[in-house]
Amino acid sequence: MDWIISLHASQPFWLWLAIGVVLLGIEAAASTEWLLWPAVSAGLTALLTALAPQLGLPIEIGVFAALTVASTILSRRLIKRVNPQDQPDINDTNVRLIGERARVVEAFVDGRGRVFVSGSEWPAEIEGAGPLAGESVIVESVIGSRLKVRAV
Repeated sequence: MDWIISLHASQPFWLWLAIGVVLLGIEAAASTEWLLWPAVSAGLTALLTALAPQLGLPIEIGVFAALTVASTILSRRLIKRVNPQDQPDINDTNVRLIGERARVVEAFVDGRGRVFVSGSEWPAEIEGAGPLAGESVIVESVIGSRLKVRAV
């Protein structure tokens, strides 16, 4: 613990910058979305220590903690405003299938069959008369690992 205190006494800017880089590296590797704002806060604390090196470690830790809490709360509000919950997640590949044209690869029996869409086969269900193999259908929704389709 003494080596950290002596490092902080000699180079507080580099210590906070290193903390920020380590947090950012972990965030990039794990993609947790929780370490981005502490990393930014550590970087801002590093800039503060470069401008006012006389603050001392307890004040710097307090600034880091306050910046982390504030930036995390503000980022959650920003994300909700930019990407409201009623819009689909752009990373959800299954939702992207909605509206796509699919080809029937296994004829529908009792409303269930298989379709080929976006490079893979999917179990599918349809209401009413099922199309024959080779015909096209449109994906209406994704229910778990099944697609609900309609005839073209």
